[in-house]
Amino acid sequence: MKKEKTKTEKIENEEVLQENSETNPQEQHEKECDTAELEKKVVDLNDKNLRLMAEFDNYRKRTMKERSELIKTAGEDIFKNMLPLMDDFDRALAAMETAQDVESVKQGVQLIYDKFIAFLLRNGVKEIPTENEPFDVDLHEAVTTFPASNDEMKGKIMDCISKGYTLNDKVIRYPKVVVCE
Repeated sequence: MKKEKTKTEKIENEEVLQENSETNPQEQHEKECDTAELEKKVVDLNDKNLRLMAEFDNYRKRTMKERSELIKTAGEDIFKNMLPLMDDFDRALAAMETAQDVESVKQGVQLIYDKFIAFLLRNGVKEIPTENEPFDVDLHEAVTTFPASNDEMKGKIMDCISKGYTLNDKVIRYPKVVVCE
């Protein structure tokens, strides 16, 4: 009996396959069209992905090149604006050789110094105040300590050995100071 069932099942399966094969050509054509469309979409997406990756790589290289050029020329404006100061120093040095009046030479050098300080201020460089200021670890560098003459001077700066500066509120050089204890 089992053999009969399997034979009948085989016959039924063959009939179903025949029915499917009769309607299959149209369905197969549709499936082939769908497959072709999907393959085309895959190719298009791969192409878009490759182009996007190449475009991003070009963007990355371009920005790296621009950044390196910017770093090379970042100080150009500063140095261009310093050239007139150099001219003033050249004139002062030439005047010192032939000058009879020392006071006028001093005034000339003081004018150049004032011009230079104004230049630094215009570019965001400021001197860190130290005279009779309380010692601040974040702003000052203590070179040595000195005994205070009175209690009022304890913890304050007694002397500045080298000036300190900030550039746009960031310390670029700490002042070296002597602190009273």
